[in-house]
Amino acid sequence: MLCELLGGLRTTTGNPIDRTWHHGTDPVPGLGARIRITTLTCEGSDTVPTVVMFHSAYGLRPAVLEAAERLREAGHEVHTPDLYDGRTADTVEEGMAIKDEIGRDDLLRRAVAATAPLSERGLVYAGFSLGGAIAQNLALADTRARGLLLLHGTSDIPEDASVDELPVQLHVADPDPFEPHDWLNAWYLRMRRAGAEVEVHRYAGAGHLYTDPGLPDHDAEAAERTWRIALDFLAESAER
Repeated sequence: MLCELLGGLRTTTGNPIDRTWHHGTDPVPGLGARIRITTLTCEGSDTVPTVVMFHSAYGLRPAVLEAAERLREAGHEVHTPDLYDGRTADTVEEGMAIKDEIGRDDLLRRAVAATAPLSERGLVYAGFSLGGAIAQNLALADTRARGLLLLHGTSDIPEDASVDELPVQLHVADPDPFEPHDWLNAWYLRMRRAGAEVEVHRYAGAGHLYTDPGLPDHDAEAAERTWRIALDFLAESAER
C-alpha cells in the first residue's frame, strides 16, 4: 500500500513544475524527521470520510487551514500535514527551494508517515498544486482510498496503476501554464484507464492557485464554486 511509494515517484520531464511534488511536532521513528500535523476533528457519523489535505510548494499557508476549517464545518475530519516543518514561502521560487532542500525522498516519507496511521479509515486524499501530486500518488497506492480531490495540480500516472472506480475530482484554472491542455487530456485518459471515475472542472481566467486569497492568483468566484462542488464530491465519497 502506502509504503510501496517509497520506491519512488515518476515525473514528467520538460514540464515547468516538478510534477512529483506540488506541494505535530513529534519525531517519526526511523525517518529522522519531525512533522507538525494540524488535525481538525468533528463529531459525526463514521461514514463521513476523513480528509488528508497537502499544502502546495508555498507551505502550510492560512488558506490551507481555512479550507480545512470549511470542510470541518461540513462534518469532515481533516488532517493538514506540514511537510515543511513550519516553514512557508512568499514566492514559488522560495517554495521550490525549500522543497529541494528537504529533498524528494524525505518529503514523500513525511507524507507517508502522516497518512499511514489513518489509511485503514478509508481516506480522501486532497492537495493544492504540488500537494495534489503528492495526494494523487498516495491515493493510487492506497487500496482503501475513498476519493482523490485535486486542486490546481496533478502528477503523472504509472503504467501499472490500477484502482477500483476511485472517485477523482480535479479543479484547475483554464488556461493554466502548469497544467496545459495536452497534459490534462493525457492525464484524464490515463486515469480513466487505471479505473478511476474522473471529473475535471475548469475555471476560465483564474490564476493557478486561485483558491488562495493571499496570492495574486486568487479568484473569489472560482474559489467559491470550487468548494461548493468539492463538498458535494466529499458527500458522495461518504457512500463508498
